[in-house]
Amino acid sequence: MNWKNNFKKGKEIILATSSKKGMPNANVVISRGFIDGKLLLADCQMDKTIKNLQENRNICVIGGYIRLKGVVKIFSSGKYFKLCIVKEGDYKVKNAILVTIKEIFDLDKVKILK
Repeated sequence: MNWKNNFKKGKEIILATSSKKGMPNANVVISRGFIDGKLLLADCQMDKTIKNLQENRNICVIGGYIRLKGVVKIFSSGKYFKLCIVKEGDYKVKNAILVTIKEIFDLDKVKILK
């Protein structure tokens, strides 16, 4: 199975962040899929998460039995922000979160894929 299927557009995934002081935070978010080889997420209600990411750009994301670790960039306008906007739904997109993946780990097989 292709590990990217766990993170395809529309999938619910777990996003974990940590503040500068090491206080953890986790959310269930909807993936916007891959663009330019990076994972795209939309911030609609992630006040604590965005604050953490502004202090500490490291992130961990779980989809199925695959764990991604990476570094993020936050966009409040531009190409990635526009890709996050969904016409249907009740939520307004505040930011686009673009994840550059540094590690891919299969939690089921207990091995690094990248």
